[in-house]
Amino acid sequence: MTGRPAAFLDRDGTIIRDATYIRDPNDVELVPGAAAAIRSLNDASVPVIVVTNQSGIARELLTFDDYNAVRERIEGLLGDEGAIITATYMCPHHPEIDGECDCRKPGLLMYEMAIEVHGLDPARSLFVGDRMRDVIPAAAFGGQAILLDVASTPAEDRDRARDERIAVEDSLGAAVDRFLRTLPAPSR
Repeated sequence: MTGRPAAFLDRDGTIIRDATYIRDPNDVELVPGAAAAIRSLNDASVPVIVVTNQSGIARELLTFDDYNAVRERIEGLLGDEGAIITATYMCPHHPEIDGECDCRKPGLLMYEMAIEVHGLDPARSLFVGDRMRDVIPAAAFGGQAILLDVASTPAEDRDRARDERIAVEDSLGAAVDRFLRTLPAPSR
């Protein structure tokens, strides 16, 4: 075992309501229970790494400044509830515009960067989101994948998760609780 376990979380549909190419910070709405779930990870000393595809930038539907303003708003709303994101990694590409890249989920580059920078053990980590592309990387690293079955989850992703025996939960809180039960108790 090297490094510490982390929670790799998707953003839209997992932490905030999926508003499709959100560019106005005033449109940010935390998913109920998301802050409490992240605070539980913080309390367990589990780094929270947000990994998000933001192809709206490549599509010119939002700018980097828009993205950063939304990110800051999310961090502020979470902070107001005592929850902290350790780091955020974002892919601004779209394959039809920029060509293929290694960072767009389910690609592994953003995860690999976070693992190296933060000294993480991906095999003991949680990978959670509302789409299969958010949880597929868990298999490459040997981590724990949990798909959220929420309004933004496509039916084919739900079916695929069940076919592939990937855990499914109805909220980030339930996914985090399930993950935290797998961690060893802290030594005294």
